[in-house]
Parts: sequence; C-alpha cells; structure tokens
Amino acid sequence: MSFPGPEFARAVVRWQRTHGRHDLPWQGGRDPYPVWLSEVMLQQTQVATVREYFARFMLRFPDVSALAAASLDDVLGLWSGLGYYRRARLLHQCAQQVVSHHGGVFPRSAAELSTLPGIGRSTAAAIASLCFGERVAILDGNVKRVLARVLAFAPDLGSSAAEKALWDLAGQLLPTRDLSRAMPAYTQGLMDLGATLCLPRQPRCDVCPVATLCQGRAGGEPTRYPVKTRKLKRRSEALWLLMARNAAGAVWLAQRPASGIWGGLYCLPAHTSREALLASLPARHHAQLADAPAFVHVLTHRDLHLYPVHLPCKGRPRLGSEGDWYDAAALAGMGLPAPVRKLLGA
Repeated sequence: MSFPGPEFARAVVRWQRTHGRHDLPWQGGRDPYPVWLSEVMLQQTQVATVREYFARFMLRFPDVSALAAASLDDVLGLWSGLGYYRRARLLHQCAQQVVSHHGGVFPRSAAELSTLPGIGRSTAAAIASLCFGERVAILDGNVKRVLARVLAFAPDLGSSAAEKALWDLAGQLLPTRDLSRAMPAYTQGLMDLGATLCLPRQPRCDVCPVATLCQGRAGGEPTRYPVKTRKLKRRSEALWLLMARNAAGAVWLAQRPASGIWGGLYCLPAHTSREALLASLPARHHAQLADAPAFVHVLTHRDLHLYPVHLPCKGRPRLGSEGDWYDAAALAGMGLPAPVRKLLGA
C-alpha cells in the first residue's frame, strides 16, 4: 500500500470547490444546527429523501432551542416515514442537552460533541470540521469506500482492528494548512466523492480528482475495496395488526414501547399471531373481524410480514388495557410507522 501524502488533501479540496456539491439545503454557513440535523438524518437514508424532511424540520424547529422545547410526540410525528426512529429520540435528547448543559450552543470540538446523545465519532468530526475547521477525520460509509480504494486497504473492515487502522490512516491524510478553510472543503469533498464518483459498483475513475493517487485503480480492481465480509443476517418477523375503525374514521392506536421496532410511535396493536390478537379482544368482537391482504414491509436487516385484521366498531369501545381512539384529523401529525400510515390512508 502506497501512501499518497499531502497532495491527496489538496486535490480533494480543489475539486470540491469547483465540482463538489454546493446546493444541499444544509450548506452555506457555519451554523452547527442544520449540519447536525442533516448528519443525523443522512444516517442510513438517501439525500433525496432527507431534503424533504430537513425542510419540514427547519420550518417547524428553526433552531436547537425550538427542537428541545418540542414534545417527543411532535418530533416523532414530523419524523414519521423517515425510519430508524431511535435517531429521532436521540435527536430530541441531544437538543435538550445542548440547551440544558451548553446554553443552547453546540460544543466546538469533536471530542465534546461526541459526548452528546446520538452523536458518534464520525458525526462529531463532520460537525467540528465543517463548522469550526477542526482537523479531525470522518469515516462514514462513503468515506470508508473512498479511502479504502485510494489506499488499497485490504484488511477486512468487518473487524474493529481494521476499522481502527483505517481511522488512523484517515487522520494522516488530513490537510495541514489553512484549516479554517481547508477542512470544511476537504470533509465535504470526501463525502461528495463517495456520493457522486466513487460509487460502490461503477466508480467514475475517469473524472475522479484523485485517480492518479488511487492504489485500487492502479491495481485494476477498485471495486475490490473496501473489504467487509461480516454482514448482518436478514431475518423475518410476522405481525398481526388490529385495524379497528369506527364510522367517523377514528382509529384505535397504542403507543409502542420506547425500545424495539417502531419505538415510541403510535401503532395499530401488533401481535405475534392471530390467536394472540383474538385473545387481546373481548369475545363479542371476534365475529366482526375480517382479514385484509397481507404484505411485506422491508427494513434494512428484517422483513416484516404484516397481516392486517379489520374490526369495524360502533362508537368508541375499549379494546384493551392499552390504547385509545384517535380521530382521523389527528393522524396526519402523529408519529406512525410508514406501513401503518399507508394502511390507514388506504
């Protein structure tokens, strides 16, 4: 493995300033709030999807104090459909801690930022480098791919030792001069390279600004890197959803536990079998139940096989010890899992 030296950082900075992305809605300033918000939203989520949610969040919660003052239900309601709801809960906790512990001002160093809820090492470094020019490396999924190819980094990133080694190398590649200007361009440039040129299957090496420095390309197999053999196994889960609705359109919903799938969201009561669903209801309702077509909702590492069971109701009968009736008009602003929102819309 040949080390590219300082010319790598200079090439990334030059390219970003002329060819990188400059139209993202969270760019254009050094305010850490929109950068933090976008970094959290972009975890496991595409830019095209995040744009819409980011705009809504900024309109509703224009600063960290507004977000901290909101209720968790309001935050989850606005997040609904974006997935990985633990991010939203930690986002809310982080905002509250910034207000209560830091006077509403984000810490300026990656080390301090990483002590806040939901901010890991790479996210902390992104905020500190983009907003404050700190000389600190990021290592998200796209950047791992760029650096692994440039360095022809062969160790398996499924191991913590290999990832630590790549972190160390990423730190050695950082700019060394004019950090207040160079670090934001360098950090953004690495993310832009991974998102637009150094693609997983068809890298655009012909227009890459660091192609002459890339050891993976020199070896003729850039897509060989990064190496990662350990993968999470997909699993399946079946859930029967009680879809009780009355003539006025009100729906019976229960709030999910804070941990686990759809944590903290309002949901159609979910059961692991049809028998368990039946057992949860007073017997007088059993004859009115009607099965709707089942469907599969795909998560990152899990396939949810969902079986909706309709129950038309008169009035607002109690259907269990947990849950309540919610009017149709209230549903739009509630935190609902995407498949549940789809079912209720249908």
